[in-house]
Amino acid sequence: MNTATDLVREQLKQLPQSPGIYIFKDPSGKIIYVGKATSLENRVKSYFYNQSQHAPKTRRLVRNIADLEFYVTNTEEEALILEYNFIQRHQPFYNIRLKDGKSYPYLKISLDEEWPRVFLTRQVQEDGGRYFGPFSSAKSLRQTIKVLRGIFPLRSCTTPITGTKQRPCLNYHIRLCPGPCIGAINKQEYLEIIRQVILFLEGKQEKIVRMLETRMKKASESLDFELAGTYRDQIQSINRIIENQSLAAKVQGEQDVIAFVTERDRAFVQVFFIRGSKLIGRESFILQGVDSEEPEQIMTGFIKQFYGSASYIPPLLLLQHKVEDKVVIEDWLRGKRGSSVKIQVPSRGNKKQLVDIVARNANQGLLQMKIKRQISSTDISKGLSEIKKELGLPRKPARMECYDISNIQGKAAVGSMVVFENGKPKSSDYRRFRIQTVPGADDYAMLREVLRRRLKRFKNNGDSKPDKNWGEIPDLMLIDGGKGQLNAVLEVKKEAGAESIPLASIAKQNEEIFLPGKSKPVILQPGSQGLQMLQRLRDEAHRFAITYHKNLRNKQTIKSSLDTITGIGSKRKRALMRHFGSIRAIREASIEELTAVSGITKLLAQQIKELL
Repeated sequence: MNTATDLVREQLKQLPQSPGIYIFKDPSGKIIYVGKATSLENRVKSYFYNQSQHAPKTRRLVRNIADLEFYVTNTEEEALILEYNFIQRHQPFYNIRLKDGKSYPYLKISLDEEWPRVFLTRQVQEDGGRYFGPFSSAKSLRQTIKVLRGIFPLRSCTTPITGTKQRPCLNYHIRLCPGPCIGAINKQEYLEIIRQVILFLEGKQEKIVRMLETRMKKASESLDFELAGTYRDQIQSINRIIENQSLAAKVQGEQDVIAFVTERDRAFVQVFFIRGSKLIGRESFILQGVDSEEPEQIMTGFIKQFYGSASYIPPLLLLQHKVEDKVVIEDWLRGKRGSSVKIQVPSRGNKKQLVDIVARNANQGLLQMKIKRQISSTDISKGLSEIKKELGLPRKPARMECYDISNIQGKAAVGSMVVFENGKPKSSDYRRFRIQTVPGADDYAMLREVLRRRLKRFKNNGDSKPDKNWGEIPDLMLIDGGKGQLNAVLEVKKEAGAESIPLASIAKQNEEIFLPGKSKPVILQPGSQGLQMLQRLRDEAHRFAITYHKNLRNKQTIKSSLDTITGIGSKRKRALMRHFGSIRAIREASIEELTAVSGITKLLAQQIKELL
């Protein structure tokens, strides 16, 4: 016990055998660790004996302990709750911490209001509202709310509802609000929509679909085709979501599936939410302070902190690793849920496969997070400086554009333009081109067309000013290809009077960079910031081009299939597109929905379904 201060030595003598929590403080009085114990005396004293057997993290903790406190409780479950509250309030450095746990957002349905709303909140209160969450970020929650409002028209304003307002807002006209302010919907009808939203969030989408199908049929029989069309659109939207939730189809019931992957002092945790045998969503979280911790300790730390503030607890948790004090935690969760909660670590079967899938997703999530954070501002500055120096640019390339072509033997040929601004993608400035003037498989000619159309935008009454819809003139235009592709577009650059804009190409095979007028390529140091930045720019242009190409090819394939059906001519094809809006919607439509289109008989509808 050489590392214990005189004060701590005296405090250790006063420890009881009772359950409770203990609090370690550093010399400044700051709380650095909170733990729970079945026996406070035995657990706390264990930190100061046989320290050579402790993990490095524990040894560092003990060296910083200058004071301790403890709270006695009646049971281990009470200690667990108290431990959770202290960790949430003080975020001690040596505890495993759910990053920014206090500020995670929740979705709230304000059932305490006369006309409930659905919105984001960071405070869970006992106010009669219904809460779902926590979500990992406000962005993911806003996306969920956007999906909900796309399916169910919901009030979003706080305007007092009297039903006598003369003019509705824009949301009513674009079908995002049912218009209670003007009396377009009564309270009972509106509360029915809220009930459907709750069912949807609980994973009971099939129940909603059956309900909407019944209403659609009644509306059709009453010749209210506009209302029937609204129900149809809702059904299609929900069915698309259900199709994307088929991952958990073999697993019955409700459960959360949790797995994580660690890197140094962090753990990237993935939680899959399964309701009604469907995956209804997933969230990712970061745990800090996991260095030297065992998987069981990490999982225990997450379970206690996540479900300490979760708005809903399912009856089953499928975990990648065991938890400490399993019985105590199950009892605690049962108290919060109001009924039994089981914790399982499956070793075989469908449940094990599901846990493995979540673990793989956690690993991929960590990789994606690393990629996003890979480039610091220092790295970006270094990369841009390297590009400027090695390519002989007049200044650091704040704006870089890259172009690529995608086609199969000239068919569905497209071009892409992607933009990096200050070393990062600027997707709002991305552009795609449908090749119009090149009949065959001539990549050089396609590149010339794309560059010609791009450079034409710089012309404005004879000045080299950019079209406002196409952003600024780039500091570097990069072509995906070799010396041949570069030379092919030089004449286009000259035609447009854009000789002052730097141009280069990057060949994938040896990562060689070709410049106009230079016989030898520029070779950047492998792994350098500059080369990595150009590679990301090139790869993004390729991804953007090939995605557009595949979409066009799929549409053409389906359209050509429609052309083979006797009785489907250009007029009926146009009618189908006007009615459904997309090829995908035609493919997903039912026989009844297809026959609702003018000129489409039941026989034609059946043929369309068979072919698509």
